[in-house]
Amino acid sequence: MNLLQEKVCLVTGASRGIGLATVKKFASEGAIVYANSRGTNIDEMCTHLSSEYQTPVKALYFDVKNEYEARNAMLQIKKDFGRLDVLVNNAGIMKDALIGMISTTVMQELFETNVFGVINMIQLACKLMKSKKSGSIINISSIVGIEGNPGQMVYSASKGAVAAITKTASKELISEGIRVNAIAPGMIDTDMFRSIGEDKIKSYLKDIRIGRLGTPEEVADAIVFLASDYSKYITGEILGVNGSVKL
Repeated sequence: MNLLQEKVCLVTGASRGIGLATVKKFASEGAIVYANSRGTNIDEMCTHLSSEYQTPVKALYFDVKNEYEARNAMLQIKKDFGRLDVLVNNAGIMKDALIGMISTTVMQELFETNVFGVINMIQLACKLMKSKKSGSIINISSIVGIEGNPGQMVYSASKGAVAAITKTASKELISEGIRVNAIAPGMIDTDMFRSIGEDKIKSYLKDIRIGRLGTPEEVADAIVFLASDYSKYITGEILGVNGSVKL
């Protein structure tokens, strides 16, 4: 359908899971895609997608919480195309700990990537977007950031902060033509989610009314919608993609 034809898009955390699925969907919709990875080599993947969909897919290696690296990445995009149409803030980490077992190190790690990294990327992206008076920023929150979940107080707090960032940024940036929305996935079948163990996954499945885990591709479909002009009257929203889960 080419919903994103020639839109210049940056997807962070693109080496696997939701980020990788989003890069593939964007390329299939005709976007010019910058795929970010902190360290995992994604050159071959980008070359393959560029050939398959006949659109530029380029790797950008940087850490979203590193202001210097992230700024250089934005300068590269500006040099190549002079604009940024879509930013997907997908890069994130998950570490669980029960109350009483939470270390300062875990708190710092989660908030540096999941919160500070998102704020850093929004600030850099909006500078490019303001020049064209248009743009779509899509943040990846989580259902646990809205509903909470036992054993995930810090992770929930970091993703709840992403929801709050989305609400505030949407109000501040709409005068510049920039829309800001978020996706709040439920239980999605990714490597990160699988890391909790099969026993926990089986116990969680009974709480998903649709009867199965979601797929990264299903989350990517929602991201494509928010990136496209089909959502041009939508901003400040937190879109749940969760199969009607009860936490």
